[in-house]
Amino acid sequence: MSHNHVHKPASKSVAKAPAAPPARGSQARSAWASLRDEQLLDVRFCDLGLKIEGTAIEFRIARLYEELASRRLRFQPHCWLSEEWFSPDGVPGIAIPFYLAHPRLMRLERTMMLEVEGATHDQCMKSLRHEAGHALDSAYRLFLRKEYRSLFGRNSVPYPTFYQPKPFSRSFVLHLDLWYAQSHPVEDFAETFAVWLRPLSRWRTQYSEWPAMKKLVYVDRLMASLRDVPPKVRSREQVEPLRTNRKTLREHYQAKRQFYAVESQHFYDRELRRLFSDQPEFAGNLSAAAFLRRLRPELRQVVAHWTGQYQYIINQVLDQMIVRCRDMKLRVHRPLPEAERDVLVMLTVQTMNYLHGGHHRLAL
Repeated sequence: MSHNHVHKPASKSVAKAPAAPPARGSQARSAWASLRDEQLLDVRFCDLGLKIEGTAIEFRIARLYEELASRRLRFQPHCWLSEEWFSPDGVPGIAIPFYLAHPRLMRLERTMMLEVEGATHDQCMKSLRHEAGHALDSAYRLFLRKEYRSLFGRNSVPYPTFYQPKPFSRSFVLHLDLWYAQSHPVEDFAETFAVWLRPLSRWRTQYSEWPAMKKLVYVDRLMASLRDVPPKVRSREQVEPLRTNRKTLREHYQAKRQFYAVESQHFYDRELRRLFSDQPEFAGNLSAAAFLRRLRPELRQVVAHWTGQYQYIINQVLDQMIVRCRDMKLRVHRPLPEAERDVLVMLTVQTMNYLHGGHHRLAL
């Protein structure tokens, strides 16, 4: 559920992709695949020898090309493996996260971040359509058009470190989680394009009463004008390709986990005291900390589904709640189903408060 769909800014260095390295062979490939997590984390990206060819990603990229062709768009964004999802500013291509190229790396991603963005076919296609919107924006330099700027805003607006979404706004389409269209004008365009491109999309019905319909109608008209028109920008450059990245997986995950870290807070205390008890008569009851640890997987998944928030962030909030319950020596003093329900509500509210308090980070 993570959202690392970043349109890399123009200041990001862009390097020509070097020639493909010689084939490593199955023995070298399986060597790191059989390593334990702690050993695998010390492998460098450039030593993984990963390729898109022969993976599920290759099939999904082909599906994306079919969707574009069905709209008579003469554009096929080139794709390569990198650390995260992104489409570089000015380069009509798509970087795809490395872990999608190998099941062992998907397992590591789940261990480190608690989820795997793009793991399923539907999730991956949603991300590809979004990034294709960015790539097409660059390919035809659509952001320079007057009506584009009027509807979506200028692409030169600085990317915020945080953004504060308005969940009930109908001025933006809903595609990726966390109301991602609200984070920046180019994200708004990419999300609108993705909704338009999706096969069997019912956007005319779904958004009929929304102000966002103006954007969808514009994209529909704009794409009609681009039928059979070759792209203006045909660069095949790759930004931050995996094969030249000398960073280790450990360094990657340390930075990623730090980026999504939740600041330590004690503002849960009053709510936790309302849900649990520190009275002596309940000293023999199940501890609140143990209760939360037992419920952790279920709570994390349900709240992530309800809020669209990262499981990693929710897990950190849970960690803090568990620590505070232990420090305050809280115990469960009510029927377990009732306690489970109230904890779920509390965690959801705290997660939404964190999100709506302007603390939702735009992805790396």
